[in-house]
Amino acid sequence: MRANAHQRKLDIKNGCVDLSHGSGGRAMAHLISGLFHEAFGNQWLARGNDQAAFEAVGRMVMTTDGYVVSPLFFPGGNIGSLAVHGTINDVAMAGARPLYLSAGFIIEEGFRLMDLKMIADSMGEAAREAGVYIITGDTKVVERGKADGLFISTTGVGVLADGLDLSAEKVRVGDRVLVSGSLGDHGVAIMSRRQNLAFETEIVSDSAALHDLVAVMVGAGGSGIRVMRDPTRGGLAAMLNEIAHQSGLGFHLQEDAIPVKPAVVAACELLGLDPLHIANEGKLVAIVASDMAGAVLAAMKAHPLGSDAADIGEAVTDDHRFVQMSTSVGGRRVVDWLSGEQLPRIC
Repeated sequence: MRANAHQRKLDIKNGCVDLSHGSGGRAMAHLISGLFHEAFGNQWLARGNDQAAFEAVGRMVMTTDGYVVSPLFFPGGNIGSLAVHGTINDVAMAGARPLYLSAGFIIEEGFRLMDLKMIADSMGEAAREAGVYIITGDTKVVERGKADGLFISTTGVGVLADGLDLSAEKVRVGDRVLVSGSLGDHGVAIMSRRQNLAFETEIVSDSAALHDLVAVMVGAGGSGIRVMRDPTRGGLAAMLNEIAHQSGLGFHLQEDAIPVKPAVVAACELLGLDPLHIANEGKLVAIVASDMAGAVLAAMKAHPLGSDAADIGEAVTDDHRFVQMSTSVGGRRVVDWLSGEQLPRIC
């Protein structure tokens, strides 16, 4: 993000983004310096280059993602904080410590500057709280009707400790399935604000940066942690089915052990949805060797973001690589992944 030395005050309260803000000229420089630099300000951005040079030592982890959530603002966050948390979490699921982010913005002509400032400020706050810096980025403006307000793309990099290599292929029979807390909160929070699905609920998004939780888990379990994933689109069901196919094993879950808030259960019943397929943005699932699962679970429960953590099942031999669940009424059912998406643009 380059900023022009010539400054003029943006009309944040009443102004809107127009095509000149993406032209590469003075108006764009005013937008970048007067809004994004103020929100993200750090020594890397202050240099005003099109790239950022940074120091890093050890094995690196890199991820990239795009955010098109609708609506842009929802209970518990907005597209900006979601983009920061989601990118940090993708890095953290490798067991890595996230360091730096980039952020690209595709903004629709007519988008309110006040809304853009709120989103940028939330990104800056989320990054600072996580100890991560947004050090470079890009801004593009498209004509009305071409971007539905705002899209954000991100890249994150982090550093991985020597000897740690998490992968689904390392899962073994008897490994335990640990989840860090209640499922479905983010998806239900988004659905509660959709125009055609609006309903009353006290549920807010669980969007949060999980790298500190991951650090205490790695400290407790080390190489006993086989793989970690954050169950975003497709929820727990899609994530476990993916790991089952990658590992060549199956999973057996206990429905009574899976934490889901009553309000989420009620909302899903109202809408005909399954909480196991609902997106999460502040939860993780770890497959852990059985002899280390107790220590890792205790470490999770001692952390604020894992206080409701639970052991919900185990890896089993299954040539079909099915995820199955013993239900609360004594039956058993297959937890399959969906052929499509229950609700688009959830993140």
